[in-house]
Amino acid sequence: MRAFDNIKNIFFIGIGGIGMSSIARYFNENGFCVSGYDRTKSDLICSLESEGIRFTDTLTPSALQHLSPETTLIVYTAAIQSDHPFLKYFETHQFKCLKRAKILGQLTAGKPTLAVAGTHGKTTTSALLAYMLYCADIKVTGFLGGILNNFESNYISTGSDVFVVEADEFDRSFLALSPTKACVIAMDPDHLDIYETAEAFQKTFRDFAKKLPTKAQLFISEDVDLEGQVISLSTAKADIYINNICIKEGSFYFDYVSDLVSLTNIKSNLPGKYNILNSAMALSLAIAYQPQHAQIYADALASFEGIQRRFNKVIDSEELVLIDDYAHHPKEIAAVLEAVNDLYPSEKKSVIFQSHLYSRTRDFADDFASVLSEFDEVNLLEIYPAREEPIAGINAAFLCDKITVQKRIINKNEISSVVYQNKNRIVLMLGAGDIGVEVQKLIKEK
Repeated sequence: MRAFDNIKNIFFIGIGGIGMSSIARYFNENGFCVSGYDRTKSDLICSLESEGIRFTDTLTPSALQHLSPETTLIVYTAAIQSDHPFLKYFETHQFKCLKRAKILGQLTAGKPTLAVAGTHGKTTTSALLAYMLYCADIKVTGFLGGILNNFESNYISTGSDVFVVEADEFDRSFLALSPTKACVIAMDPDHLDIYETAEAFQKTFRDFAKKLPTKAQLFISEDVDLEGQVISLSTAKADIYINNICIKEGSFYFDYVSDLVSLTNIKSNLPGKYNILNSAMALSLAIAYQPQHAQIYADALASFEGIQRRFNKVIDSEELVLIDDYAHHPKEIAAVLEAVNDLYPSEKKSVIFQSHLYSRTRDFADDFASVLSEFDEVNLLEIYPAREEPIAGINAAFLCDKITVQKRIINKNEISSVVYQNKNRIVLMLGAGDIGVEVQKLIKEK
């Protein structure tokens, strides 16, 4: 870590973020004095504190007095505004301040790095990949975008022979990486508050693809359009293909065939056909890195326990099935609904949805309304603004008017009654805002 030779302290602005906290854990494990700020003290931050990482939610001299510009690096999330008081304080006092993406690029530079890109599926695929390598006793460090149930952490570390990272398209962050192998699962336009046009969004993925040593190190799904000699993966004819998909006793089984290996009767406990693609992408990258462990990678799928906020059945009883998922894009909601319909084809479903960002709600309003109207009942929370200021006329009522099934707008103190008094047994809570916190409150209430 030559780039950090003179650094003793690392301070994170937005340390409670899922991507920020995994890097904080890395630095803490490697002997740096790690601290950070966030707006609220979440369960994740409590976990960081238990590991020895210091936390503050206020800008006070006492919270920052141990930091000096000469020996401190400030890491900040791309989601914060440039006028954020913490960032302004550190810039004014001549601290070195770098975005998270830049730090991740520096940490992985010159090392074998397997990167997972795509509008959807990044977290599950990268977590599966890191877990497969872990099961093969490979010395791996994984910076992951979700809490793995197998480890109760978003960070895997058994060594640094290879790194596994999510290649995040937000703010063009993945262009700071130098991957040796990568995959692109989906290129559906998103983050148009950053990119403005779908064409600009897709161009950035093409720019990411150019960062690979050769296109032969890039795996893509059948829906991804990237030029050059890439390796395609599909359920139809492709360089790598998946077939014999079936469901037995609630688990998926499938075969995986490539030029290198043929793996049969692979078991996955993850719901939904979309997770078969995610699993096959993870297999492809793992096999490309060290093919001799192919069967171990495949067998690891059966013991993978999933990720928090990715199709988690937080309640599963005869009276109620409550599913929590991070889905915040229309195609992600559609994929979750397809998985639910596979498991419960004859039952009616209710959804509580919290849209994430005014701009995303505006840009994809018709698509959101279309997929939400496939549920039997829709309950909308107000839009979670995250980094954005309100946009005139864009709110929950704007989206609600477009939905064609039974619908209403609710506030957070009504969630419990919607869940526990619902006439439908299957209830989903979807969104990337703070709706996940509300799920945890429900669990603690029960």
